[in-house]
Amino acid sequence: MNVLPDRENPLHIPPVRGRQADRGAAYRYRVPHKLFRMQKADQAARDVARPVMLAIAGDSAAGKTTITRGLVEALGPDRCTAVCVDDYHRYDRTERRDKPFTALHPDCNYLQIMEQHLQLLAMGQPVLKPAYDHHTGQLRRPVLVEPREFVIIEGLLPLHTKLARACFDATVYLDPPEEIRRSWKVKRDTAERGYAAPAVLAELDQREPESAAFIRPQRAFADIVIRFAPLPGRVVPAGTPLSAELLLRPTIRHPDLDGVVPQDVRDNGARPAIHLKLARDADSRPVDALHIHGDAVDADSEVIEKAIWSRLGADSDPPSCLGRISDGQRNAPLAITQLLLLYHLLDAARLTRFPRLDGPFRAGEGGTGAVANAARSSR
Repeated sequence: MNVLPDRENPLHIPPVRGRQADRGAAYRYRVPHKLFRMQKADQAARDVARPVMLAIAGDSAAGKTTITRGLVEALGPDRCTAVCVDDYHRYDRTERRDKPFTALHPDCNYLQIMEQHLQLLAMGQPVLKPAYDHHTGQLRRPVLVEPREFVIIEGLLPLHTKLARACFDATVYLDPPEEIRRSWKVKRDTAERGYAAPAVLAELDQREPESAAFIRPQRAFADIVIRFAPLPGRVVPAGTPLSAELLLRPTIRHPDLDGVVPQDVRDNGARPAIHLKLARDADSRPVDALHIHGDAVDADSEVIEKAIWSRLGADSDPPSCLGRISDGQRNAPLAITQLLLLYHLLDAARLTRFPRLDGPFRAGEGGTGAVANAARSSR
């Protein structure tokens, strides 16, 4: 059944008639992701505006919401919509206790509804999204979501299926070391969700087989893999912010960092705030690895942030909302990472030709909507 009348439904595929009908139906069933990419290409060819879609996938407490929050605040809520696909849980917390799987299992989520909603959002259509309360573990009444110029999708399984992946312009996977992610989850769930630490650790152990089977394989489908962790081989004082490593896969166009990444070692022997090197991905293929050092002096990190920000066409300082973590502190590697993701969003916006990017500048001083000025200038 079509969601909209045929002429208005961007997802409608005219039926195939005659001898090819059965074969065509089978083809549509097997490769819907290819057909959806064709629909997006057709929409672009007809100069029809659509949102820019960014996926941020990762395991529980990997940092997805922290990164998303900074991006939304920098772009402004009038220009950016954030959706958590963990809301598509099929069962509430009480019901899951009697199930043979956890919330990480695809069978515990309405993935087909998620796919349908991602397609509609990617075409600029509103959806009535399920809602799940992570504090109480209960399902709530659905929420109307209207896509804006940028749509950020974060959650456990946004890259699990081919059709879901076809909806995105750029994809990110967060890959912190397990010991760090476990400590983050214990800290968050005890402070915000009413759990005791032993219960959180027991749940992590219970979820591990499904993390390995369904969550971590999404890493292979990401354009950018981000890991916040101490850089191997670097001895730093206790309390030093975590560094960041970004694997920049050649599946999308990345910013030209010439003039942003300094030479490896300065004349005085000090290391720069970031450096780029050629590394090996998990499949042994070569990949660019951008290292952002948590032990860099603040002044050096600020120079890098301003250099990236200027590439977006802005003449003001970078938004102060970037780099904020849950305890109110600021992490420079996180801020630089978010700036690079903003670059990808605005670069994709140029390709999708969203007309509002040609609108008037909007004031935004380090907070909500601070990227609005850069959006037009970056075209």
